[in-house]
Amino acid sequence: MGGGGGGGGGGGQMQQVAQEIEQMEQEVDAIDEEIERLREKQTDIDEAIEAIETLDSGSTVQVPLGGDAYIRATIEDIDEVVVSLGGGYSAEREQEGAVSTLETKKETLDDHISDLEDEKAEVETEMEELEQQAQQMQQQQMQQMMQQQEQEDE
Repeated sequence: MGGGGGGGGGGGQMQQVAQEIEQMEQEVDAIDEEIERLREKQTDIDEAIEAIETLDSGSTVQVPLGGDAYIRATIEDIDEVVVSLGGGYSAEREQEGAVSTLETKKETLDDHISDLEDEKAEVETEMEELEQQAQQMQQQQMQQMMQQQEQEDE
């Protein structure tokens, strides 16, 4: 009966390892979602930079009002661009300054994405190690079962 209890303990360990692996998979998924969200922000910034660089004073644009509603507006002066600085603050910048501010924000997003990718790689490495550990535990359980079977056959 003692051997059966040891196998049960191994099963408990296996279950714990499986739960840890599942948690890590969820963590990887969350990191992937955050990276995707940041990449979408980068795309928005790229579009804003392109608009600032290509629009002229007197151009007609559609301005979002919210709720998927837009209004046509004419740009009076492209040299006066209001750019969000973060933390609820905005500042008026001339065209070049606005582009520079947006490029800095994009670089900050690049750094954050890089950090998240590093974190994801670490989690994936840990997952691989746990999966190898689970596989070894499974092999040990199989060997124990075979040994028990041999002993019972004798």
